[in-house]
Amino acid sequence: MADQPKASGKALDWPIIIRLLGYVKPYRTYFFLALFFTILLAVLGPLRPILIQLTLDNDVAQRDMVGLQQMVLIILGVLVVEALIMYGNTYLTNWLGQSIIRDIRNEVFQHILRLQLKYFDRTPIGMLQTRTINDVETLNDVFSSGLVRILGDMLQILAILAAMFYINWVLALSVLATVPLLLIATYIFKNKVKVAFQAVRKAVSEMNAFLQEHLTGMQIIHINSREEEELNRFKVINHSLRKANLNSVLYYSVFYPVVEIISALGIAILVWYGASNVISGRVSQGELVAFVMYVQMFFRPIRMLADQFNILQLGMVSAERIFKVLDTQEFISNEGTEAFILNPDHQGIGIEFKDVTFAYNEPEWVLQDINLQIQPGETVALVGSTGSGKSTIINLLSRFYPLQKGEIRIDGVSAQTFSLDELRSLIGVVLQDVFLFSGSVYENITLNNTDIPLERVIEAAKQVGAHEFVQNLPGGYDYKVRERGATLSLGQRQLIAFARVMTYDPQILVLDEATANVDTESEEIIQHAVETLMKGRTSIVIAHRLSTIQQADKIVVLDKGRIKEMGTHQELLKLEGAYHGLHQKQFVSA
Repeated sequence: MADQPKASGKALDWPIIIRLLGYVKPYRTYFFLALFFTILLAVLGPLRPILIQLTLDNDVAQRDMVGLQQMVLIILGVLVVEALIMYGNTYLTNWLGQSIIRDIRNEVFQHILRLQLKYFDRTPIGMLQTRTINDVETLNDVFSSGLVRILGDMLQILAILAAMFYINWVLALSVLATVPLLLIATYIFKNKVKVAFQAVRKAVSEMNAFLQEHLTGMQIIHINSREEEELNRFKVINHSLRKANLNSVLYYSVFYPVVEIISALGIAILVWYGASNVISGRVSQGELVAFVMYVQMFFRPIRMLADQFNILQLGMVSAERIFKVLDTQEFISNEGTEAFILNPDHQGIGIEFKDVTFAYNEPEWVLQDINLQIQPGETVALVGSTGSGKSTIINLLSRFYPLQKGEIRIDGVSAQTFSLDELRSLIGVVLQDVFLFSGSVYENITLNNTDIPLERVIEAAKQVGAHEFVQNLPGGYDYKVRERGATLSLGQRQLIAFARVMTYDPQILVLDEATANVDTESEEIIQHAVETLMKGRTSIVIAHRLSTIQQADKIVVLDKGRIKEMGTHQELLKLEGAYHGLHQKQFVSA
């Protein structure tokens, strides 16, 4: 995986914990209430053995039935209060955890939305899914079962020790004789299971990335009959995940019996030593019974602490990964100093590329010294072989990538001075591969903008010739489009994309050869839609088929990131240069 941060190795990574606690601030009242409940539980638990000891040594020994009844009622009252507080504490800590991870997940997704496309070019989508879903979910355990529970268990251990030493310090020391063995076992378990859990997280991340990539590219797998080979690759990843999970289960299956044996050993030492003292009269029966209960209570939080520290450490690893995404500052500022004012005297707006040079990875320049002036309302076609820089020009116009050299001007004003929202509202883009979201046709056209009325959508659809086919769909504009528009034809998807652009009414239109992959009948409808869209707009067309751009006001021939030729269709043919060669290949040889 491209992003596997190394664990710090520390049980408590305080900079990360402090940063996580910052998310508690909006809920600090509930957080402190949960801490208060935790402290109460830590005190109430060790209170029960003391009450039972007093009952045995006083009421039972003296056959005081009235006192016995009163003590039984007191013990029941304490149990009821403890149960209510435990319910409140459990619900509150889980509510707190869910609220915090909701906020973190919102922040992560909001941050991802602002990142440059360059970040997604090198980052597996499955990894981002893991960060947004799995890693954030792990943090829920940190807040609901980690920090607060660790504090509660530590307080309970201290309360139990205080109670034991208060009742009988000699018996207390006999109980503590087995603690070193427990600490050694806990330390070994903590380290082993931490490594196992890290392996589980890594395997889950790899599986998410693999599944996302292969489900998206399932058509390519089927076309090339790669089902068996990809299944074998999946089996390897799945086997790694199974092995990692079994390793963690193995450590738990060893640790818990070891703790039970050590606990039983502690009770055996206590019973042997305590019984002899009961016989000699140095220890009461009530004290012995109370200590047996304390031993069972004492070992439980110690055993749980190992679990909780591992939860905390896993949370540290997940938090580190999440913060690595949040600390990525690869985004272009949305702020702008200029506001675009549309001039009503002309149609479309002018665009100028001035000495533009760009590389996705320096010094591998994709564009070099691009100088191009597009007049308001002009239609300019970009042609050239694959990799010549056609799509890059469009990406830079929309500021998907930061410009390294040169300047792009919109109506004489630098595009850098507009906010991203304002700049991109001026540009309508229809890609060759139209992406549709799961949802209704109406939602896909409006992009879930509920401020756009259905009437406006219908009008836009009629203008581009999409209304007729949408009406014939079950439910019309409420028809649910499946993921990526799988239930619609290529032509229908293109028409929905055109309706989307027409609805938002941009001043600049960008088309990536909209008729490249559609049948002849659909091409005629789409060509009419293209002509409708271009009216009154400055248009840039990325052309693969030269027949579709012969009427363009200007044709720009790109070669290896440079403008090689520029002119009208007839002018370029007369030059008998690069464009003439492309034309010959597509028409004469055909």
